[in-house]
Amino acid sequence: MTTIVFPTVDPDNPDAEGVVSTWYATDGSAVAVDQLIAEVSVDKASLDVTAPAAGVLHIVVGEGEVARQGAQIATID
Repeated sequence: MTTIVFPTVDPDNPDAEGVVSTWYATDGSAVAVDQLIAEVSVDKASLDVTAPAAGVLHIVVGEGEVARQGAQIATID
């Protein structure tokens, strides 16, 4: 299992949070390495999240939900 985490945008503030704006892949779908799977937003910036491994995506944090940087937002089996 591979864990997908919310990107770290402010290493000096471990409690920084952001929002999962969009999932481009659906829960239970097959994803490929480096496939764009989500977009997250922090302050006034958006960041892309790509799949670090191939497999089946399992979403933990839904669209519009808040997550702390470094927190698990999905897994790939």
